Amino acid sequence: MTLENAQQQVNTWITTVGVRYFNELTNLGILMEEVGELSRIMVRTYGEQSFKESDKGKELADEMADILWVLICLANQTGVNLTDAFQKNMEKKNKRDFNRHLHNKKIQ
Repeated sequence: MTLENAQQQVNTWITTVGVRYFNELTNLGILMEEVGELSRIMVRTYGEQSFKESDKGKELADEMADILWVLICLANQTGVNLTDAFQKNMEKKNKRDFNRHLHNKKIQ
């Protein structure tokens, strides 16, 4: 699946099953909630916190997919083509950070 396909699939789902998009600020709030849920799983899996009973059944991949879903909603609502945006972002990183990390003693 491409990013373009994902944007189309989300739009189709939203406009049929979901009735309509939540407004952009609501979706921004939902995005922050989803990032928090991902953070909770990450700190319990890779950090020092232990899992709670309420954490059972939560999966890392599903939390990441929830974030992607809401991000795609926001992209659709604001007219952002994620394929183009990602390609431009990669070009920026390749130009700006060409050898930045190669000489970073903190990560070697």
